[in-house]
Amino acid sequence: MASWVLTECGLKPLPRIFPRLRHGLASNSSFPSEVRPLPIFKSYRLVSSLGVSSGFRGNSWALNVSAPLRVTSVGEGDENRERDSGVNGLEDEGEFDPGSPPPFRLADIRAAIPKHCWVKDPWRSMSYVVRDVVVVFGLAAVAAYFNHWAVWPLYWIAQGTMFWALFVLGHDCGHGSFSNNPNLNNVVGHLLHSSILVPYHGWRISHRTHHQNHGHVENDESWHPLSEKIYKNLDNVTRTLRFTFPFPMLAYPFYLWGRSPGKKGSHFHPNSDLFVPNERKDVITSTACWTAMAALLGYLSFAMGPLQMLKLYFIPYWIFVMWLDLVTYLHHHGHEEKLPWYRGKEWSYLRGGLTTLDRDYGIINNIHHDIGTHVIHHLFPQIPHYHLVEATEAAKPVLRKYRREPKKSGPLPFHLVGTLIRSMKQDHYVSETGDVVYYQTDPQLYGPEASKASK
Repeated sequence: MASWVLTECGLKPLPRIFPRLRHGLASNSSFPSEVRPLPIFKSYRLVSSLGVSSGFRGNSWALNVSAPLRVTSVGEGDENRERDSGVNGLEDEGEFDPGSPPPFRLADIRAAIPKHCWVKDPWRSMSYVVRDVVVVFGLAAVAAYFNHWAVWPLYWIAQGTMFWALFVLGHDCGHGSFSNNPNLNNVVGHLLHSSILVPYHGWRISHRTHHQNHGHVENDESWHPLSEKIYKNLDNVTRTLRFTFPFPMLAYPFYLWGRSPGKKGSHFHPNSDLFVPNERKDVITSTACWTAMAALLGYLSFAMGPLQMLKLYFIPYWIFVMWLDLVTYLHHHGHEEKLPWYRGKEWSYLRGGLTTLDRDYGIINNIHHDIGTHVIHHLFPQIPHYHLVEATEAAKPVLRKYRREPKKSGPLPFHLVGTLIRSMKQDHYVSETGDVVYYQTDPQLYGPEASKASK
């Protein structure tokens, strides 16, 4: 006999005359006393301070008959609970569709993460700041002491990587995962980000927009896809620079001043479209801190000589920029299989977050504070970085194929350079129509031979 199954059409509440379901398989004579739709769920508030709705369609529910389907307990304490859906292709056999609605809710992922992973320890967070600042000044002292051509290239790579580590700690301040004290977060965030020429509040607000709209074609803020119309309207120089390695890896300072193609505004201007009126004072504060740092660098260039400052600060700064662009790009691009982008009613906070990618950076994982554990970070940005690995492991049984296991790195993540170049040759624009879209390739950008070679 066919058994009841929930589909995207929705669900009507079951009559209460059915007996309560025991843990295990559903029989012909018993139905769940409480049934929740699998791929559809009501709006709820995100764990973090950001109020984000799930974005799924309303409560128009219906019940359908299908082939036999196992129905399991909906008890919150059952760690081995499984959810099956007849429309999402997540069964052990059959093709998996990454663009299908997941058979779990954001609350299911949260419930799988141990409670201590949510605890923020400001002393532990500050210990990472002290560690990184000591390393930064230590590297500069060693390089200045030896002042030898064989030392400087090693210093530039190491110091640029440490600048990137400072950015990640400031990034935690922006999310509130550094501590529960907003004043501490803002002070530390300003000191760290201003030191590497990032306007803290301007970045924090736009980055919040990125998290709230991740995976949305038009509303995402960071490395979002260009529509076909915008792409074809780019001048040849802009189009070539945007998709030709290594130029996109130098984009971040320009993005701070002018955002991405198709968007207007600046992270420095309080009246930018990025900000609402009550955020303008914060933006002015951050721009003033950035200006003070720029003035300090100008003074040091005069006092120490521009060549010395070029070697000590400005070359490492551009190495940091390359790290930032590399990591942020690859967390949203470059998977072997095309991943969806959403718009309209198909987008939700959960589905958008599940298009992000975890990456393994080898020994750099510890240096840049496990930012490669990106899926859980995107869904729950208030989890401190030192709990992200454990939280990811705990969530794996729930996420299943919706989390793509990253390719194991060697000591240094050289394998990601090939992934980056391949993506830039393939991921150019998305269609103007459709609520679930995938990147398309412009075969004329590099010529037909280059297009074939990238496949």
